[in-house]
Amino acid sequence: MKYAKLGRSGLNVSRLCLGTMNFGVDTDEKEAFQIMDAAVDAGINFFDTANIYGWGENAGRTEEIIGRWFAQGGGRREKVVLATKFHGDMHDAADGPNSGAGLSSYKLRRHLEGSLRRLQTDHIELYQMHHVDRSVSWDELWEGFGVAIAQGKIGYVGSSNFAGHDLVKAQYEARSHRLLGLVSEQHKFSLTCRLPELEVLPAAEDQGIGVIAWSPLDGGLLGGNALKPVQGSKRANNPQRVEKHRAQLEEFERLCRELGESEANVALAWTLTRPAMVAPIIGPRTLEQFEQSLRVVDIELEQRTLERLDEIFPGPGGAAPKAYAW
Repeated sequence: MKYAKLGRSGLNVSRLCLGTMNFGVDTDEKEAFQIMDAAVDAGINFFDTANIYGWGENAGRTEEIIGRWFAQGGGRREKVVLATKFHGDMHDAADGPNSGAGLSSYKLRRHLEGSLRRLQTDHIELYQMHHVDRSVSWDELWEGFGVAIAQGKIGYVGSSNFAGHDLVKAQYEARSHRLLGLVSEQHKFSLTCRLPELEVLPAAEDQGIGVIAWSPLDGGLLGGNALKPVQGSKRANNPQRVEKHRAQLEEFERLCRELGESEANVALAWTLTRPAMVAPIIGPRTLEQFEQSLRVVDIELEQRTLERLDEIFPGPGGAAPKAYAW
């Protein structure tokens, strides 16, 4: 496995991040344990989850599965850089009028305590805001994060789904509170979703924020099965999505065949060539899918291959404003 610093922090994380969104939903607990054990054995030390995973009335189930895996001992907790997120509605009646989605110092404290309990740990290395909430001031948020950091309950702060200007504002406000600020931004990014190259990636690189790509296979569209429908793959097999991208997917399939690599692994390896990118999130449903992803960090894409990928999946043309101005 290969490793990189998480943004401008001193924390080393694997260049593949294990996403756990399927645990307790499409992946049962036994196989989830097998995947996590295999990840640690392969040198993956970066695990990502969120308090709402499990979804709806089952929100929190994924964190509970991870907590029970940690509880087995054997150094499992010590080997993992753990990341979770808060923002979504946890359907907790005790929250009363403070229920629903959003950010606040109240939610930060309440949801952090809930995650720590479910995960059976006393600290979380990376605590992430799952979405921006512009109705809440940065004074409130950074004071709340500062308390949690001082208590040793979290090590670093990250964001997810933030715009470029939100990243810059967060860093500016953190300095006034004498805090490190954001070390990561988790963002939707793939060959078919390159809009972040305009503003988000340049802002992250400028501000020392490491980017973590979520949905790097665009919901399975780039996973190699979209043109060959597979039982149970609902998103990749969506006829409208497939037809919209059919010509691109066919050309992509030809390129990967020439390279002797799977479409999924080429798409994941491509993300690692982008500025500020720390790791794509792999979200395996099965142990087999996980094992197939491990080769990604060893794939070196030549310049000509990168140029062909640009031809197949054109991006916005670079960073703003050069992408659209002289």
